[in-house]
Amino acid sequence: MTSLKESLKQFQKRQEKCQTTLTNIAAKSGSSRATSHKAAPSSSSPLTTIKSPAPAVKFSNDTERLQHINSIRKGPVGAQIKRVIDLLLETRQALTPEQINEACYVDMNSNKAVFDSLRNNPKVKYDGKCFSYKSKYELKDKAQLRVQVRKYPEGIAVIDLKDSYPTVMEDLQALKTAGDIWLLSNFDSQEDIAYPNDPRVVIKVDDDLKQLFRGIELPRDMLDIEKDLQKNGMKPATNTAKRRAMAQVHGIPPKPKGKKKKHEISKRTKLTNSHLPELFENLNVPGS
Repeated sequence: MTSLKESLKQFQKRQEKCQTTLTNIAAKSGSSRATSHKAAPSSSSPLTTIKSPAPAVKFSNDTERLQHINSIRKGPVGAQIKRVIDLLLETRQALTPEQINEACYVDMNSNKAVFDSLRNNPKVKYDGKCFSYKSKYELKDKAQLRVQVRKYPEGIAVIDLKDSYPTVMEDLQALKTAGDIWLLSNFDSQEDIAYPNDPRVVIKVDDDLKQLFRGIELPRDMLDIEKDLQKNGMKPATNTAKRRAMAQVHGIPPKPKGKKKKHEISKRTKLTNSHLPELFENLNVPGS
């Protein structure tokens, strides 16, 4: 009982001491505020300065970049493989895994699934050190492209050529304009097929095909021809409706439709399909 009383007395002394300390602190704080208030200049004083608010804390660009890198590396394996293949296709260079990681943030050394998939990918070449893009045909320029198309008289798919080198599509159009190749759409897949156009090649045409060729009568109006092509899934090379509209805007009168004449082949007729002579056998040629 005595020890309890002593403990209470000590506790009361501590409380009194704490109260005294708080009172002294409050007194000092009040006096300092009063002093600062007296020393503060008036609002009209030119020395008055306004403190600007502290700038808001923002995430640095480096933090955003790290978040972006982390999202790529945590993404699906297929998405990471596509990023690497797109990089190799764009650069057309042989890159090490470290260079790939620096360029597109795919860490192949830390992701075995990505590394193995790219090493065995048919669109990727791996020499044991570097990865590079692998096209189906290793072509470098228009001359090699022309030779490649001529190897396939039955036609070669443009989709198999388009990734051979960066300007291959422009070179295909140039070869078409020069008359070295044909670019035709496949009726089933709607994909362009490149055919060699070599007049030295002799092509034998069946009698049924010759009869069908001669028996087809084309519409007189190009609009009708274009509509028929579109019905059969082919893209017309011309746009007659647009051409006529532009002519009308510029005040060019339309050409009068003449009477339909029966065209006969004469000795002076230029045969554009001279490499298919069998189509023009048994035709009446005046003077022959």
